[in-house]
Amino acid sequence: MSKEAAAQHKQAAEHHERAARHHTEAAKHHEDGHAEKAAHHAHSAHAHAVHAEEHAEHAAKEHVKAHATN
Repeated sequence: MSKEAAAQHKQAAEHHERAARHHTEAAKHHEDGHAEKAAHHAHSAHAHAVHAEEHAEHAAKEHVKAHATN
């Protein structure tokens, strides 16, 4: 695997981890009745999920490039 693909996978994983932390915080705020704070964390979680998918897509493209040259 190329270093670029590995880096993209690592970045995707980091964004998924951040998204998970924001979802956990959103759940806590919902339980406490703080809808505005929960919404903030939910939106942040979604943004990290989008970034994770973008990095995963770039990693997949790197895989294709690597196999196309072999």
